Amino acid sequence: MSTVEVFKVQIRPQTGGGASRSLRRSGMIPAILYGGEKENISLMVDPRDVEKGLHQSGFYSRIFELDVGDKKEQALVREVQFHPVTDRPVHMDFLRVRKDSKIHVAVPVHFLNENQCPGLKQGGILNIVLHDLDVTCAAGSIPAELTVDLTGLEIGAIIHTDVLQLPKGVVISHPDRDNTLATIVAPKISQGDEEVAEIEETATTEEPAVAEASKES
Repeated sequence: MSTVEVFKVQIRPQTGGGASRSLRRSGMIPAILYGGEKENISLMVDPRDVEKGLHQSGFYSRIFELDVGDKKEQALVREVQFHPVTDRPVHMDFLRVRKDSKIHVAVPVHFLNENQCPGLKQGGILNIVLHDLDVTCAAGSIPAELTVDLTGLEIGAIIHTDVLQLPKGVVISHPDRDNTLATIVAPKISQGDEEVAEIEETATTEEPAVAEASKES
C-alpha cells in the first residue's frame, strides 16, 4: 500500500491573479487544498519539489502529509497545471482525504520478468496500452503499484486486467471499458529489410538456372 510522505507547503498570504504571478516570480507556485467538507486553504509550494515528485512513479496515487499552520492534513495530488511554453508547473491542487475515504485514483502498472518472456526473447515488442489503471478504493488502501508477470507469454499475447491480483477492497473503476494493459507484438520489418530479403530470395532462385546454363555450354 502507499505510504504517507511529507510534502512541504506554506500558507499563501495573498490570493488572486496578481498575487499568484508575483509568487511565481519569487520562485514559488500557488496551490490549493480542498475537499473533506472543510474550507479551501491557499498554499504555496516549491516547484522543484513538484518536479521531483513528477519524476517518481505513483506521484498522483500517493498520500502526502501537509503541515498547514498548526494542523496536519493528508491529501492526494489531484492536478498539476503546466506552463504552455516552458512546460514547468504553475499550479497544484491537493485533495483532502481520510483513510476510509472512497476515492478514484490512477495506480501505475509495472511489467515484470521480461527476461522470462519467450515473445520478447524472440524479438517481440511489449506494446504498453495502459501505464496507469483507474481503481476505486479507500484512501488508506491505495496500492503503490499493480504488477503484471510476463513469464511464459508469446508473441501475439493480449494482456487484460483480469490477470491482475488486486488487493482486498480495490476494484477497477471502469470494468466495462476495454482494459487491455498491453500486447506483445511481432517486430516491424522495415522497407529496407524487405528489399534485402527479396534480393536474397531472387538470388537463391536464380543460382540453379545459372548452373544449368553453364552445363549446357
